[in-house]
Amino acid sequence: MKATPAAAPRPSRSRVRTTSIAAFVVLAALVPTTAAATGTQEVEAELPYVCALPSGQLPATVRVSAEFPERARAGEAFTPSGVTTTVRLPAEAVADLAAPDAAEVRAATRLDVGVAQNTATATATWRGTAEPVALPETGPLTLVATGDVPSVAGRGDGDLTFSAGALAIDLALGAAEGAATDAATADPGSLTVDCTLAEDAPERGLLATVLVGTGAPGASGAPSSPDPAGTSGAPDDGQPDGTGEPRPEGQSERSPKVLENGGAPDRDDVPPCRYDEQHPPTDVSLNAYITGYANVNKMKGAAYLPPSCVLIEQGLPEPGPPDPDYLIFDTVSYADLHYEERKQTPPFEATFLSFDFAPVKATMVMEQTGPMRIDSRMKIRLSDFTTITDTYVRAPLVLRVLDLEVNGTPLDVGSGCRTRTSLTSKDPDPAHFPGDHLVLYGRGEQTVGLPATGYLLLSGGALSGEMSVPAFTGCGSDGEDLDRLLTASVSGPGNFVKQVQGQTCAIAAPVFPSPENEGQCTEDLQPYEIPVAER
Repeated sequence: MKATPAAAPRPSRSRVRTTSIAAFVVLAALVPTTAAATGTQEVEAELPYVCALPSGQLPATVRVSAEFPERARAGEAFTPSGVTTTVRLPAEAVADLAAPDAAEVRAATRLDVGVAQNTATATATWRGTAEPVALPETGPLTLVATGDVPSVAGRGDGDLTFSAGALAIDLALGAAEGAATDAATADPGSLTVDCTLAEDAPERGLLATVLVGTGAPGASGAPSSPDPAGTSGAPDDGQPDGTGEPRPEGQSERSPKVLENGGAPDRDDVPPCRYDEQHPPTDVSLNAYITGYANVNKMKGAAYLPPSCVLIEQGLPEPGPPDPDYLIFDTVSYADLHYEERKQTPPFEATFLSFDFAPVKATMVMEQTGPMRIDSRMKIRLSDFTTITDTYVRAPLVLRVLDLEVNGTPLDVGSGCRTRTSLTSKDPDPAHFPGDHLVLYGRGEQTVGLPATGYLLLSGGALSGEMSVPAFTGCGSDGEDLDRLLTASVSGPGNFVKQVQGQTCAIAAPVFPSPENEGQCTEDLQPYEIPVAER
């Protein structure tokens, strides 16, 4: 989170919308068939891409590998497995990442995958995260990302094709050992690289073809190119599509349906986020929703943090240290989580395989135990008035466990099950900020006349960090001590966290939706934007 003296232009929502898909289904034909799923096809496609980097458009090679069934029943959902996205960026791209003190890079990928069956189409995002890799002194940079992909059900007979599309690569740079620990320079920063499929990509990026239903034999043979015009879809006559409901005007018989599981939730599904008599606003009050993911290394998975309300008191900028090339301003703001009059997140569930075999489901909350401080340093470059803002959020948060199931059996954790101390991060300035707290970092940049990129307190964006989960205490009842079980299963260092904050609503000067403006506030002064979590 970052405070700035004036509202920044809102970042484009197009990327948020394209990354909000977690599962999708191609709609049904009238009668499902009984063809059984058979065999597995291993796919490895090497595709040319063009990526936009600070130095210009550069070629890249993307290799996508996965396993698909050779065929499936109509209406039967399946999930591609073993999905790996390997990105090879040229040496020129490495030079763009060679920021001062940068030694390594951590990457997250978002690959748009088009799915088509007859005339129906849908788009999903295949997400992946890569282990940190050292920046090479010479030569190309290779990033290997793995992660979650949506399930698909082709309903009706016909080839179901999967084709690679646009790719976004989120790069977070890590500082070298012994680098300076000044709050404004400790983190070399982050960059999102947008890549498009090259025009000469073979078969327009086709990854795989799965035969659905009782179509022609030979489903396990070489994939065929998708037919964009479609050959077997029924005409768009407005008749029912097999679900018993008429089709909307202009919608084809087999139009795709996108399930927003993991995407932007409806407002009815998020907690209220407004000031009230107990929390009256001031002239500098903001409110916003935040959401995200937190890795649990021991469980080899990630916990989804649902949209939570945060109430922010934006500080006033003060002159920073003198610099011949920049005007520098420092701002300190403070914030509180807000849920049912408590400083915590809403309860959220996470399911993992403990010790690689026992399914564990936990219901938890993150509970704020002290002030959440937001330190921002804004640097205005005098040569072109480009603004760079680095923000550190420091939040003391304990993890409280409300319910626990192991292999389907409920375990009574009692009413006081929590981490002994706050979730902790390595602070870039421990002398000024001692104690246990989570640290998240974000950088925003804005060039005069262009939209802001990255993270700004007012317009939102992504912040990231790494945390250690302390040992648990107070877990169990009737003489049963579950502290050791939870500590052995969850506690430990190196858990990556990525939080996304939405556009803030400025209570004293609300911006409502209009033909000229995207909404920042609802009529009852809640945040208009509900952000989407990103891995």
